[in-house]
Amino acid sequence: MASQASDDILVDDMAYLEHGGVPLLLRLYRPRGAGPFPLLAEVHGGAWCRGSRLDEDLLNRALARRGIVVAALDFRMPPQAAYPASLADIHHGVRWLKARAVSWGCDPDRLGLMGLSSGAHQAILTAMRPHDPRYAALALEGGEGIDARAAFAVLCWPVIDPLGRYRYAREWEASGKPYPETISRVLPDHLKFWGDEDAMAEGSPVRALERGEAVATPPVLYLQGDQDVVHPRAQLERFVQGYRQAGGALTLRWFEGEAEGFVNKKPDAPSTARAIDEIARFAHAHSGTAVAAP
Repeated sequence: MASQASDDILVDDMAYLEHGGVPLLLRLYRPRGAGPFPLLAEVHGGAWCRGSRLDEDLLNRALARRGIVVAALDFRMPPQAAYPASLADIHHGVRWLKARAVSWGCDPDRLGLMGLSSGAHQAILTAMRPHDPRYAALALEGGEGIDARAAFAVLCWPVIDPLGRYRYAREWEASGKPYPETISRVLPDHLKFWGDEDAMAEGSPVRALERGEAVATPPVLYLQGDQDVVHPRAQLERFVQGYRQAGGALTLRWFEGEAEGFVNKKPDAPSTARAIDEIARFAHAHSGTAVAAP
C-alpha cells in the first residue's frame, strides 16, 4: 500500500486483517539498515472509540529514528464493534507482526506493546492475557504456532482501571465543581465500548490483579504527568503495587508539571524529549539492541 521514505526512516501503510472485506491497516515505521531493531506494536488512544493509527505519528517517527520498528495499529471501535473486538484485532496484529518480524531485522520473541491512555489499557490487557480465547479468536493464516506474548510493555498514562475511572468521572461531573471537558467526553465512550460496569470491571488490569487472576507480567515502563487528573493517581498506585506483588518488574516515571497527553500536545517540550528517550532506552534494553542517535 502507501509507502513513504525519508533520509532516515521508511514508513508504510499495510493491511494486517480484514472484516467483511474491509481491511484494517497498520502504519509501519522502520529505521534504515539491517538491524537488529526492537519491535513495538503501538495502540492509539481515544477513549476506545476515537482516533487512528496516525495519532502518534510524531512519536512513532521519533522512535524509529532511535532505531526502533514501530507498528501503529488500527482496530475496530464503536459503533462498528465493542469490547472485546478491539482486543481480538490487537492480538491478531501482534501475531501478524511476529510472523514478519525477521524480515524487518527484529526478533519476534522480543516484541513489545506500547499504548497511550485507552490504548495503553489495551496494550497491557493484551500483554497480561496473551492466551485469552476471546482475544485470540481471530486465526492467523499460517501462524498456528505463534502466540501474542509480549516481551515488555510501555504504558503512557493508561486508563488502568476502566470501572474506577468511569465512577471517578461520574462523581466529578455530579459534584458541580469545575472539571476538565475531557471528563464529560469520556463518560459516554466508556458505555459505548464496555456496555456496562460488569464489563469494565472484568477488563480492568487493576482488578484482574486484585482478583488474583493468573496473568503474564512482562517488564513495564509506566509514564504519567503529575498534573494528570484524567487518569487518577490512586488507580495507578493500586496497579503498581499489584503488578509488583504479582512478580512483574515495573519502572514508573513521573513528569513534573505535565498533564495527560503531553507528548502529543507539547511535541517540543523537554518532558516530551525525555519521555521519548525513556521509551527508546527501555525498548532497546529489553530487546538486546543499541540505542540509535536521533
